[in-house]
Amino acid sequence: MLKDAVFSLLADHPEISQLTVQKIAKRAELNRATFYLHYEDLNDLLRQIVHEIFDDLSMKVEPLLQLKSESEQEQLVTFLSYFYEYRQVFAVLVEHPGFKKHLSNLLKSTIEKRREARNINSAKGVASVDIVSSSLLGVIMWWIKDGTEYSAEYIADQITLMYKREYL
Repeated sequence: MLKDAVFSLLADHPEISQLTVQKIAKRAELNRATFYLHYEDLNDLLRQIVHEIFDDLSMKVEPLLQLKSESEQEQLVTFLSYFYEYRQVFAVLVEHPGFKKHLSNLLKSTIEKRREARNINSAKGVASVDIVSSSLLGVIMWWIKDGTEYSAEYIADQITLMYKREYL
């Protein structure tokens, strides 16, 4: 309930600096004592939310590493749908440099693992993984902030067209 209250508050006012324990407890219809039974402070709650987000993303990425071509598009749609579902939270959290770097590293690691599994030589450019992961992050962030009228399927199709098999 407390985490849902954070998501709800961020949807209303997308600035983390405006969050308080009192506002979160009130939105969750709980008292502050209940908050402190579960979390040390606001930073502890936010840290746990971020860890859960990356745990969920890691689970969504795992099927993309299996390289079963008949379901890759569907797996990419599932991965992107997670971003869309929590777009308001991502739009706020990605402004924090540590979160953005961690997300970029997750994308980069996924691309590297997919390339290794496909025996794709990275001699096409040392920085190509960095470029692809940064541009993917840019596409995702644009989509959840400004392109929400597009479906996850459409974005997955565009990403697939952009990067074809030799890059991912």
